[in-house]
Amino acid sequence: MKLAGREAARFFAKPDPSVTGILIYGADAMRVALKRQDIIASLIGPSGEEEMRLSRIPAAELRKDPAMLSDALKAQGFFPGPRVAFVEDAGDGLTAAIKSALLDWQPGDAQIVVTAGQLAARSSLRKYFETHKSAFAAGIYDDPPTRESIEADLKSAGVGQIDNSAMTDLTSLARDLQPGDFKQTMEKLALYKHGDKSPVSSADIDAVSPNTVEAALDDVLHVVAELRTGDIAPLMRRLVAQGVQPVGLCIGATRHFRTLHAAASDPGGVQSGLSRVRPPVFGPRRDRMSKQASNWGPHRLEAALAMLLDTDLELRSAGQVAPQMALVERALIRLSMMGKR
Repeated sequence: MKLAGREAARFFAKPDPSVTGILIYGADAMRVALKRQDIIASLIGPSGEEEMRLSRIPAAELRKDPAMLSDALKAQGFFPGPRVAFVEDAGDGLTAAIKSALLDWQPGDAQIVVTAGQLAARSSLRKYFETHKSAFAAGIYDDPPTRESIEADLKSAGVGQIDNSAMTDLTSLARDLQPGDFKQTMEKLALYKHGDKSPVSSADIDAVSPNTVEAALDDVLHVVAELRTGDIAPLMRRLVAQGVQPVGLCIGATRHFRTLHAAASDPGGVQSGLSRVRPPVFGPRRDRMSKQASNWGPHRLEAALAMLLDTDLELRSAGQVAPQMALVERALIRLSMMGKR
């Protein structure tokens, strides 16, 4: 049978132990591998592999010995419990061997989990699973996780309620992170909220999301945008000690003020603008940037970006002789003064 949409999300969240087998295929090997890991863990439990209830069968080995899969289905180990026979990187050349094993499947045998790369609609392996009465085929595409699948993952990780703004943040994060990075973020969130019964908030998402800018760099950019001119020099000394390069700092400042300008110029308002930026901005950081964008306004932010562009050109000029970090610090001080006008 063919799995798609909500049916696929529900199956991945809680695989049916009565299903004889499932084919997971797709062009993105990482996404396929993550779904396969989740399904196998759900079927045999966290100790299943240690208890030798998982048989791994590389496609190359199965080609040499087509009976290997049937043998794995019937094999009984020392430990009781459900078993899985996993065939990795299959293709149409293995259709006959997998078909033979499924035809011979009996209750109590190991369940079959097969992974493959992208399979066309005419693929014999894909067609066999899609038309089988008690086996499933699920295509994994590059689409980010749906809200339903994210909620299912949170539930399986023991995370309870999540407020709407936090779910919006998490959905945005899913669109911007690689699948493996997003999975790690979800695991960090589960650990972060362990024992905490309060709903997941935007601040929680911000606390566990990967940092795209070093904290010290973030600090100085917020100080500049919040017009705290007197705090710039100490933070600049900290950046120099950390080895931050002048050009990198100028690029970071330009990115920060470009984000503020996009938010301030959005027809739907600052909050709408911040919701569209990539990478996404979360929690307290989003609140700070919302205030900054509102205080500056689009016209002053345009002037700020022009000043940063001039500074960047000056840094890259062959005739430039002044210390580069001094040029950037001067520009940041001027920016903070510009915002007070």
